[in-house]
Amino acid sequence: MAAQKYIKPTESELEILQVLWQKGLASVREVHEELAMTKDVGYTTTLKLMQIMHEKGLVKRDDSVKTHIYQAAVSKEKTQKHLLGKMIDGLFGGSPTQLVIQALGNHKASPKELEQIQELLNNLKKQ
Repeated sequence: MAAQKYIKPTESELEILQVLWQKGLASVREVHEELAMTKDVGYTTTLKLMQIMHEKGLVKRDDSVKTHIYQAAVSKEKTQKHLLGKMIDGLFGGSPTQLVIQALGNHKASPKELEQIQELLNNLKKQ
């Protein structure tokens, strides 16, 4: 069996996936209303993007009822891992250390996040 080819979502498609990952299931209207809170986007644009995403296999669509219900067909974790790998290779010369230094140097992490990072570092040291 051939390995499934990874389909890289565009920035707009990623925004839609974020909504679907959060909600689980949603109509185009629900996704559009969520997106409209933070950006100027037309309903027909959201509809067209979600139709294209369905054709690409990025979302699944239940069209057994009048209002089509969509859900993400790709996992959040797998998508994050793939895009992060590309970013590390392309922007940080393959160095995850440089990515972490840049991220922590430019963005304030909460005490809870720092605790989680420390726990991860401790576990990595034990390996």
